[in-house]
Amino acid sequence: MDILSNPVLFLALALVLTLFTIQILRKNQAKKKYPPVAGTIFNQLLNFKRLHHYMTDLAAKYTTYRLLSPFRHEIYTSDPVNVEYILKTNFENYGKGSYNYNILKDLLGDGIFAVDGEKWRQQRKISSYEFSTKVLRDFSSLIFGKNAAKLAKILSEVAATNQTIDIQDMSMKAILDSMFQVAFGVELDSMCGSSEEGKKFSIAFDDASAMTLFRYVDIFWKIKKILNIGAEASMKKKIKIINDFVFKIIRKKIELMESSKDKSLEKVVIELREVTKAKEVTNFVEFAETLSEEVVEKMQYLHAAITETLRIYPAVPVDGKICLSDDKLPDGYSVRKGDLVVYQPYAMGRMKCLWGDDAEQFRPERWLNEKGVFQPQSPFKFTAFQAGPRICLGKEFAYRQLKIFAAVLLSYFEFKLSDEKKIAHYRTMINLHIDGGLQVCVLHRNRT
Repeated sequence: MDILSNPVLFLALALVLTLFTIQILRKNQAKKKYPPVAGTIFNQLLNFKRLHHYMTDLAAKYTTYRLLSPFRHEIYTSDPVNVEYILKTNFENYGKGSYNYNILKDLLGDGIFAVDGEKWRQQRKISSYEFSTKVLRDFSSLIFGKNAAKLAKILSEVAATNQTIDIQDMSMKAILDSMFQVAFGVELDSMCGSSEEGKKFSIAFDDASAMTLFRYVDIFWKIKKILNIGAEASMKKKIKIINDFVFKIIRKKIELMESSKDKSLEKVVIELREVTKAKEVTNFVEFAETLSEEVVEKMQYLHAAITETLRIYPAVPVDGKICLSDDKLPDGYSVRKGDLVVYQPYAMGRMKCLWGDDAEQFRPERWLNEKGVFQPQSPFKFTAFQAGPRICLGKEFAYRQLKIFAAVLLSYFEFKLSDEKKIAHYRTMINLHIDGGLQVCVLHRNRT
């Protein structure tokens, strides 16, 4: 008690205890090696409009690094060995977790992209069965061909009038029409402009996607949501538009089912002409009908060109998991329970240590062997479709759709930027989009 009542002795004792504690912490720290600190979450906030470039710059300096945050460390890696460990080897220790789920659930709900555990396993099992059926493959190919021909007709009219068109907007509408027709059996027909709801849905989804990603750098988003102010107030309105649209489609599909129960690139162009006998076809619809699964499979250079595009411009530029218990990555760096562990498809696709000095050049030939046959790379190096147990089930589905659309459009048209001096920038959101679209001039291709 005398010691506690004497300020000098008390301070001396406190100093000794502090020094002792520091020594213990240093010994514990010596046993663990953490990634170098490359910045803070506030640096991400300041660089949000160029976030993927900012992360690419850091990845060029540190293959694995961390950003400091008020609530948790964020670990970023571009090391394929680490990626394989996170996505496959120790898959059970890296999940969406409550942190990601709370950020994503307004937009993605309890869907397969936002959940872990039994909810994920059930949806994965059902989806795996659906995507593996030949009926879906054949039906989807038919729908893709039909909508590709419809888009080609629109582009033909644009080419005839020397107008420009936002090719990103039209492509997204075509994909939206195709996906809803395959998934729900209903035609939105948004390409022809008859679906104002479809247009509102697309805009709302893109805005909600950007707002969702911003939550990762906005430490006050939960407070804003509770108070219904700022971006979160806008987010609420966007989510309502999305939900109203989707539920209306679902109800329409249910009604339809109930009512019918009783009715129980130049090298690319050269390759397309060779495998499809395009000179013998006289219109878009007939050409699309020639694109059987067998024909599509022969398009090796086109497959390589699409893959090269996804290497440099992955649909999902960054993806993060939560570490569920203390762990050590293959590169020797330790991670703690609750850390956000992120791999970076956008940055990885630009790393010279992975792809060579020409990493930022578009070169489809890097995917072909000497016989011109496509050669896949490790999915832990080319991470556009994720990898391991969570690898994208729709990978082949996506390739088929892209091949059919590219085959139809590139066989009949040439595309040029309406302003070749204008630099395209992405919009920072969950998926990768060109900010403001991409205006192009469409020209009929000489088919002689």
